[in-house]
Amino acid sequence: MVAVMISITIKGLSKEAHQALKKRAVTHGRSLNMEAIAVLESSVRSAPVESEGIIQQARQFRNSLKFKVTAADVKRFKAEGRA
Repeated sequence: MVAVMISITIKGLSKEAHQALKKRAVTHGRSLNMEAIAVLESSVRSAPVESEGIIQQARQFRNSLKFKVTAADVKRFKAEGRA
């Protein structure tokens, strides 16, 4: 099997993002190109978020609290600048 080399051009990258990527490349001992590839591959291979499990954990935590917060409480907290 022959490896296919695909190229892309990134247009409109901010100076800040470019500098951060360069710094990250130095930290990891890679070229700027290899760091960009590593970041992109890591990003697209990330595991999907399992939202139902997170929601279940949040519900369990909320139910374990010794106090309850109502919608009226949240509205009051927002009005007080606490949210």
